Amino acid sequence: MTFETIKNNVKVCMFDQYGTVVDMQGGLTAIAAPFLKAKGWAGDPNAFVTWWRRTHFENSMIDALLHREHTPYREIGHRAVAHVMDRAGIKYNQEDVRYLVGEIEKLKPFPEVPAALEKLHTKYKLVVLSNGDPDMLETAKQYHKIAFDRVISVAEANSFKPHVATYTKAAELLSAGMRTAFIDRRRRPFGETPHQPDIVVPTMQDLADAIV
Repeated sequence: MTFETIKNNVKVCMFDQYGTVVDMQGGLTAIAAPFLKAKGWAGDPNAFVTWWRRTHFENSMIDALLHREHTPYREIGHRAVAHVMDRAGIKYNQEDVRYLVGEIEKLKPFPEVPAALEKLHTKYKLVVLSNGDPDMLETAKQYHKIAFDRVISVAEANSFKPHVATYTKAAELLSAGMRTAFIDRRRRPFGETPHQPDIVVPTMQDLADAIV
């Protein structure tokens, strides 16, 4: 698929929020660093956040594969943070757990994102499809300050991304089909999976420049 084809056929741009719109790794590392220092933990805050996010991802994937009653994102986050602090030997209480997970709602966009989305908004409707809970996504609006036309939580699909039910539900709600773009900020190989994105760009700004 070419950029020109997208220009001619796509009406809506839908984005993941955590890690695509907002800087989850960098933002949580900045939050975790003083917290961990106060706890007397001498490890690398970035590694702590990576461990936290991987644990959360693994738990959410199990939840999605079971595809039974949807577990809230916040609840899985609490379990993940507690597990990592247990493994790291960090003394904590439930207030600490709630604090760290609550900071996810306050994350700020990657530097290029606001201007890129503003440009995209001149041609397309902008939508978020996020693993976050509906109330978390609502609170986040006052921090990322992006004027999305619609914010969809995967809770509406009773599963977590990348379960197909989440994308099917979003397509149904938007009365749309779906193509994919990969924002490859870290310049890493996508892998040999047969499920390749239609287009790959290094930043959100590159996407906006290419399809507006």
